[in-house]
Amino acid sequence: MEGINGIEIALAGTALLIIDVQNDFCKGGALEVRDGETVVAPLNALAEYCVDHGGRVIATADWHPRGHVSFASAHKVAASDADNGANDQARWPDHCVQGSKGAQFYESLNLNPVQLIIRKGFRPNLDSYSAFFENDRTTQTGLDGYLKALGVTTLLIGGLATDYCVLYSVLDAVRLGYRVTVLVDAVQAVNIPAGSEQVAFAAMHEAGIALAETKDFIL
Repeated sequence: MEGINGIEIALAGTALLIIDVQNDFCKGGALEVRDGETVVAPLNALAEYCVDHGGRVIATADWHPRGHVSFASAHKVAASDADNGANDQARWPDHCVQGSKGAQFYESLNLNPVQLIIRKGFRPNLDSYSAFFENDRTTQTGLDGYLKALGVTTLLIGGLATDYCVLYSVLDAVRLGYRVTVLVDAVQAVNIPAGSEQVAFAAMHEAGIALAETKDFIL
């Protein structure tokens, strides 16, 4: 398969990583990402193509217990983009609570091609933005070992939200030695605080992360 700029990409060593496409991050959700549901169609198309051509598909999901450290309600304060607790833990509205409708994947996301689901942020006192590490930056989710055992070297990444879980995941992926492309038509930002989407893309550029659209990989 010929990918971006004519570079050959072997799908046998490629995985599509779908980040947190859950009800609470889509329209009407507790922590709604504007136009979050628009990432679903391109991700569905690429996921099917990926597995049909020897690639892998992995999805992640926030899976928080009630009273999670990231919830403003657990600290009896209002959720605010400027309100941080210990260790700069951002405080968000209660979201993706284990077993809740909000924690479920968005209903039109096709899970049939998904071969592994990584649940993160399930420790009461530890949040997890990245698909690879909890926010202590040392506790692993197990994804890196899974991918390397399968010989995956290239990651195509989309999902929610650009400026948090997508950003942390792609930066960790590069640090772990993967070749990474962010799918710009399959990400949306929560943009809290204002301008964080631009900051995220600048960080990706500085890290040497490629940007492309899903159609660039569907031939």
